[in-house]
Amino acid sequence: MERCACVERELDKVLQKFLGYGQHCERGLEELLHYVSQMREELGAAALQRMPVSATLSLVMSQCCKKIKDTVQNLASDHKDIHSSISRVGKAIDRNFDADLCGIVPAMVWDSHEKQILMLAIIEHLYQQGMLDVAEELCQESTVNVDADFKKPFLELNFILEALHKQDLEPALSWAIFHRQQLAELNSTLEFRLHRLQFIRLLAGGPGKELEALNYARHFQPFAHLHQQEIQVMMGSLVYLRLGLKNSPYRHLLDDSHWTEICEIFTRDACALLGLSVESPLSVSFAAGCVALPVLMNIKAVIEQRRCTGVWSHKDELPIEIELGMKCWYHSVFACPILRQQTTDSNPPIKLICGHVISRDALNKLINGGKLKCPYCPMEQSPADGKRLIF
Repeated sequence: MERCACVERELDKVLQKFLGYGQHCERGLEELLHYVSQMREELGAAALQRMPVSATLSLVMSQCCKKIKDTVQNLASDHKDIHSSISRVGKAIDRNFDADLCGIVPAMVWDSHEKQILMLAIIEHLYQQGMLDVAEELCQESTVNVDADFKKPFLELNFILEALHKQDLEPALSWAIFHRQQLAELNSTLEFRLHRLQFIRLLAGGPGKELEALNYARHFQPFAHLHQQEIQVMMGSLVYLRLGLKNSPYRHLLDDSHWTEICEIFTRDACALLGLSVESPLSVSFAAGCVALPVLMNIKAVIEQRRCTGVWSHKDELPIEIELGMKCWYHSVFACPILRQQTTDSNPPIKLICGHVISRDALNKLINGGKLKCPYCPMEQSPADGKRLIF
């Protein structure tokens, strides 16, 4: 992250210079145009009055040309300074990042099938981020066919989120009511919180909204057994409606953070219901790659230094385990402590009688004369006594 911050600092300097150059350029050109216009008016007035201008015309024009030339030279000099700042960004990137990553990426990764998967991941990310036009353009240029059923949940999701950002609750409420049963199975509080926000909006309307707010409170009835305390708080706020909620103990109900929270809740629950991840697979893979890449580069350097290039075959495996943090834990995994390989369906984890766990491949290699001796304790046992573990 320090390397990224270093490049970002250089980039910020360039952006600041671009902004300053734009303002300086605009100001200089405006002054120059005003000067030329003023001179033109003076010469025109002198011509109408039939005053002799031949004596001073040469001097005035030479001054005007000099001012134009000086302005252009100053702008050109500032523009060159920006170019030098841009080159420093490139040097910072070269200094902090290794441009040659081919050594840790197998050539087969860029086969046609893998390219197709990568393109679909990019398109899905664009749809999920709401960049629908960019996703459509990429589909056309890459000739990737995306079914309408694939696009539909992303279009619906982004339409509702856009409405929520504008504090329009109707699309989200309609969606939540339509999917009430599925949301209940997820123990979701989305529908209640949407009704709560609608009720608060009515309260914010002032004293003339009491009756409408009381009528709307009937929507809370199905949620009374789960959200009794929150409903009591909202009912209590009606007492202070004439004085204004902003000056009452219930002013926290008007906090804008509730709108940010409802967007997060809707995104989480809608993605769970539609079978989508809250974060796109591309963003998750990118974040994991940022953590793993420096480690893999170091391993590559060590392998080349010790001249043992055959150790890492680049097949679906890594030479060591890389800790990505709890954020990237999506399912349980087990790496064999003997072979240092992650177990798979074809090479599952096996629990021995003594309680130690190894992979099936390791078990087969440790069999000697029909007997198996645990590599961690002296217990001998029959290989057939091992039990497969399913995490």
